[in-house]
Amino acid sequence: MNDFLTNSIVLEVKQLSYFRNEEKIFGPIDFSLNGGKALLITGDNGSGKTTLLRVLSGLLRAQSGEIIASKSGQTYSDLSHACAYLAHKPGHKSELSCVENLEYLQIIFDQVKPELIEPALNKVGLSGYEDTPAKQLSAGQNKRLGLARLLLSQSPCWLLDEPYANLDLQGIELVNRLIQEHTECGGAVLLTTHGAYAAPAVPCQTLVLANVRTDR
Repeated sequence: MNDFLTNSIVLEVKQLSYFRNEEKIFGPIDFSLNGGKALLITGDNGSGKTTLLRVLSGLLRAQSGEIIASKSGQTYSDLSHACAYLAHKPGHKSELSCVENLEYLQIIFDQVKPELIEPALNKVGLSGYEDTPAKQLSAGQNKRLGLARLLLSQSPCWLLDEPYANLDLQGIELVNRLIQEHTECGGAVLLTTHGAYAAPAVPCQTLVLANVRTDR
């Protein structure tokens, strides 16, 4: 289990804006997130919640503003090491087994620790599925495999886009438990959630994104 610096700033955003085809999706926004805390991102459909997480993960580049990640500094190329992103889609290869997908992740991030893979799968409820190809898993099991990737990422900041989707009650409780453990170790979490789900039971800030687009 990782131990990060509780109460130190993990992620800071200053005047961040994102445009698509010259149309503003969100911004400018400002916030900072300390270790040991969670930030719940809310807003109507189309307000830019998923886009914001993709920008913070380094997958998209914002047109203006600044992102400062405590582990990596300010460059977009380093954000993927400071921030672990769990998206709507699984984010792993369907033809590879659970173990192979996690081994592949560790090689990419130069963190080859095969002894951690089995405990991670067991923790997310995938014990016995080590050699099962991801394409044979259910939607909920694929979400659990994504959660195992988070555990192995060693990233201080988790970016979770609708982490409760496709999960049953036990899966929702698992997500909340992992968030609690991560924040208790000094990690930080940003998450979006559908209105049907409450925020996790940890110290939680809220960022509301307004829909800045207008009909033409």
